[in-house]
Formats: sequence, structure tokens, C-alpha cells
Amino acid sequence: MIGAGGLGCPAALYLAAAGIGRLSLADSDKVDLTNLQRQILYRTESVGAQKAFAARSVLRAVNPDVDVVPLAARVHAEELDELAREADVVLDCSDNFATRHAVNRACVTHRRPLVSGAAIRFDAQVMVFDRRRAEAPCYACVFPEDAEVEEVQCSQMGVFAPLTGMVGAIQAMEAIKLLVGTGESLSGRLLLIDALGADWRTVKVNKDPACRVCG
Repeated sequence: MIGAGGLGCPAALYLAAAGIGRLSLADSDKVDLTNLQRQILYRTESVGAQKAFAARSVLRAVNPDVDVVPLAARVHAEELDELAREADVVLDCSDNFATRHAVNRACVTHRRPLVSGAAIRFDAQVMVFDRRRAEAPCYACVFPEDAEVEEVQCSQMGVFAPLTGMVGAIQAMEAIKLLVGTGESLSGRLLLIDALGADWRTVKVNKDPACRVCG
């Protein structure tokens, strides 16, 4: 799991409670007071602590049989490559495009399912990129690396706190389904959530044959 913030906290909580054997949790940030309204693993006494270690403490209390591996540093391409190779499923709970693209490249290289989520203000999206399927798109098929996009983060734009909980829970749900091999995943379908209008819809996404990452 990349990111232990608004999305990563609920996702990690559900994965630990479900009995995931090993959970590698990467986040270089420390807990800030402004995080507490949406990052549900932390408390006031957590302020100033490394998120990865504070999260491990809570997750161990929920389920001591889960091996939580805290990675309290920004992971770069080589580390991401190793993490993806060792993982069964990767959850991208980060908040910037550079990290999302780096995680996607590692998952494409090692054919690991990637569960991607994002939320800003009242809007969110979730999708599974399962390159074990030849016809499945990768993250770069939907959001090309060379596309001009406006980088916006929760710290500047704000986010509706319950929405991050919903997205993280959906990411955990998709990850568990992939791990146990049941149901249909969001592979090839982009789930869009409009919290303000209470509207959910999915958009079919095809693989881009000209994609520079998986094409």
C-alpha cells in the first residue's frame, strides 16, 4: 500500500481486520493535526509521529496476527519495483500523479493488480488495473504520463472526509476480491462518485494500444 492518508487509513484498517497476512505500508509523512478529520487511524496523541509506524500500532491492536511492515520514507522507482514484485496486490492511496505513474509502471512490469483510488473535494474515482489480463488497461491508458493535468491535493483544495472513507473501503473490498479470486473487479471500469449529488456511475475504459507503458 502506497500512502497512509485519507484513503490508506480505512483501506488498511479493513485489510488488517480481514486477516491480510502481510501488509507493507509506505508513507514518508508525519501525522498533522489537520489530518485527523479524515485519516481515521490516528488520534490527537499521534500528531508528530511517522504515519507508517502510527498506523502499524493501531493495525496491530486490531489484528496482531497481521504482519504490518512500515516504510516511513518516500519510495523511489527501485524500491517500488521490489515492492511490486513481492506483492500479490498493490493499493495506490497516494495523492500525486508522479507517484501514481511510478506505481503503475512497477505493477505493469511485474503484472500485479493495482487498485487505484483518488478523492478531492466532493469527487472521487476508483479503478482496478489488472494487467494479468491481456486486454486490461493500465493507469497510463486512462491518464497518460505526458498529459497536461492540473495537480491538486487535499491540503490545498480540501476533501469531504466521509468520501475518503468510502473510497478506501472500496479499495480494500476490491483488493480482497482479487486476493481470494471472487466476483468481478473494477478492471476496465472507472467508478466515479459524486458525493454532493449522491451519484455513482461507471465508465468503461479500454486498453490504449499506443500506451507508452503497457502498449
